[in-house]
Amino acid sequence: MNKQMPFLLVASMSAFAQRPSFDAQTQPPAPDYADEKNWSALPFRTDAADAIPKSETWINDSLKEVDVFYVHPTIYQKGKTWNADLGDKRLNKKVDEKPVHYQASVFNESCRVYAPRYRQAVVDVFYENKSTPDDSHKALEFAYSDIKRAFEYYIEHYNKGRPIIISSHSQGSVHARKLLQEFFDTTNLKNRLVAAYIVGMAINENMYSNLKICENENQTGCFVGWISYKTGHEPDNKFFLGSQSVNPVSWSRDTAWVDKSKSLGTVVLNLNKKHAQSCYTQVTSNPGILWVNTKAPLVRYMKNMHIVDYNLFWYDIRANVKTRISAFWKK
Repeated sequence: MNKQMPFLLVASMSAFAQRPSFDAQTQPPAPDYADEKNWSALPFRTDAADAIPKSETWINDSLKEVDVFYVHPTIYQKGKTWNADLGDKRLNKKVDEKPVHYQASVFNESCRVYAPRYRQAVVDVFYENKSTPDDSHKALEFAYSDIKRAFEYYIEHYNKGRPIIISSHSQGSVHARKLLQEFFDTTNLKNRLVAAYIVGMAINENMYSNLKICENENQTGCFVGWISYKTGHEPDNKFFLGSQSVNPVSWSRDTAWVDKSKSLGTVVLNLNKKHAQSCYTQVTSNPGILWVNTKAPLVRYMKNMHIVDYNLFWYDIRANVKTRISAFWKK
C-alpha cells in the first residue's frame, strides 16, 4: 500500500507486539473530558477538523445549529498496552492529521465538530491470530468506556439541546453502534438525531429496537453505513457480515449501478484536489457491501477500500449532511 495514503486504519500487516492478557489496571490513565487537550476537535478553536478546500469560505461555528459527535478509527498500531496512551503526542498528532483531517472535516460546513480522544484499542484486537477473543472484547469495551464518558460530558456541557449527528469509522464505528444503542434507540434523544454515519463496519437494523436504516437522502432520525471494496472483489474478513449498506452517492439501498456522473467528488491526499464524477457505485445484496469502480489516483489500485471510505465520497457526504439538516428542520 502506498506510504502516502491519508491514514492507516485496520491493517493486516500491523506488527504484533507481545503483551500480557488484558488488565484494566495496567492500561493508561483515563482522560478528563473537562480538559480540552483530550478533544481532537472542538468548536470555536482552530484544529484539524477545520480543514476546508480553498474554494470554500469558512463558516463561523456560531452560525451552525447542529453538532456532530465524531469517533475516529484505529491509529494505534503497536504498543505494550492493549489501549492507547493519550499522553502519546505522536499518536495524537496522527489522529489529528489523518482521520480527523480527512473525515471529521467533511461535516464542518454545517456542524460544530466534537471529536474526543480516547484510549483506542490496538489494531491487533481485530485479528484472531494476534489476540484472544476475550482480550479483544475487553480492550474494545475499555475503549468504549471513554467514548461513553466523552458523550455524556458533551451532552451535559456542550450540546444544550441542539440536534446531533453521530459519525464514525472502523473501530470508531464499533463504539458508535453501541452509542446509538445506549443513548438514542430507546430514549427521547432519538428525537434530536439528524442522522448517523456509521462507516466501515457492519451495521444493520437488527441491532436496534427503533432506529432504522435511511432509505433516501432526506430521511432523518436514521443511520447510514457502507463498507467499500473494488468492484468484483469478494471480502475475506468478517467485518462485513450482516451489514446493510447505503450507497453514499444515491443515498439509496437500491442494488442498481449508480453512474459516476452522480458522484460529487473524491478527495485523496489534498482537500484542494477534487476528483469529480470519479466513482461508479453499487450496493450488493448479500453481503451488503459497496462496490466501487474509480479512477481516482492511488485509490484505483485498492481492492479493499476501507481506508478511503470517507475520502471516496467526501463531497457527497458533505452535501448530504446539508440535505438531512434541512429536512430535519422542516420536519
